[in-house]
Amino acid sequence: MKIYLVGGAVRDQLLHEPFHERDWVVVGGTPDELLKQGYQQVGRDFPVFLHPKTKEEYALARTERKAGDGYYGFVCDFNPNVTLEEDLSRRDLTINAMAMDDDGHVIDPYGGQRDLAAKQLKHVSAAFTEDPVRVLRVARFAARYYRLGFVVADETHVLMYKMVQQGELAHLVPERVWQEWQKSLCGYHPEIFIKVLETCGALASVLSELSAGMDSKALVAASKISHDPVVRFSALLHALSQARIEALCQRLRIPNEYQQLAVLAAQFSNKILNLAHLSAEDIVTTLEHVDPFRRYVRYEALLRVCEARTMAVFDKNVEYIARWKRVFECCHEINPRALIDEGYQGEQIKHKLHERRVMAVQSLINNWIKHEA
Repeated sequence: MKIYLVGGAVRDQLLHEPFHERDWVVVGGTPDELLKQGYQQVGRDFPVFLHPKTKEEYALARTERKAGDGYYGFVCDFNPNVTLEEDLSRRDLTINAMAMDDDGHVIDPYGGQRDLAAKQLKHVSAAFTEDPVRVLRVARFAARYYRLGFVVADETHVLMYKMVQQGELAHLVPERVWQEWQKSLCGYHPEIFIKVLETCGALASVLSELSAGMDSKALVAASKISHDPVVRFSALLHALSQARIEALCQRLRIPNEYQQLAVLAAQFSNKILNLAHLSAEDIVTTLEHVDPFRRYVRYEALLRVCEARTMAVFDKNVEYIARWKRVFECCHEINPRALIDEGYQGEQIKHKLHERRVMAVQSLINNWIKHEA
């Protein structure tokens, strides 16, 4: 039985990039052997084991045979005779199909080091077309390593295009689409994920809702000012209707925090951008709908989305962001408890609170006008 480090940890070591997870492949081993050594089995269809101390994943070397549609349509063979080269051959890209032994020697049967040097994302074999998730993974890796100069190899791009044309992406599980997209949103260049999918024709298949008006420039700007994937997601989607955003989020089972901020951006970002043209009444009404009084962190995220929209057009920050924060502070200083002490009750409190907020914001506007005169 031999154990090798495989996949991303090998790739990123060779790229001198940081990595946080290590995956291992066991060649010539059996489930019983690993269980006797204290490993914990966590996989059923193809056995994966957790190391008794490090809890890192160890998978038995395996081959795969296409037997159905989609990500789960494979039959796996993990008998002890499966070689390391056979296991590596089932992987998506050559840069992910390398292994390293205990001495640090790299086993590279499919030219991964060559493609690292050439900065190419190239498929290992024609078996690439058997798994539609690989189209998304290529797009994610293209986004992740774009800053290093990596591009999708022409021949791989052709295969991705053919997979789209043959309807393979229709078999994608919604959770996997979101999983790959979300990972790209956390990286340096999430716009490249979208661009690669668009170029090979996959965007219309997996993210059709974006065709109604995504804003890639706002996504780029958001990536420069915020590491928050929720802000980046909302910057991309701000021009879509609430109905489209909700349909997309429900279809891909996207977490509520993403949907909520994106919907707020679609509803209110235009008003936020046009603060100078709003009356005190409009400003307070907008603020009360956004509700920073209970969800201030979300309010700040919404302002970030608006800032990204501005930077996408003018490539500069503007004063209105600070002014919207001052508007909140001004309204927040009005204590509802004081109204109760004054004798107001029920709906009277809500109406009086709104009225006093409008008065306070009007005073704020007057001061801005006075200083700008």
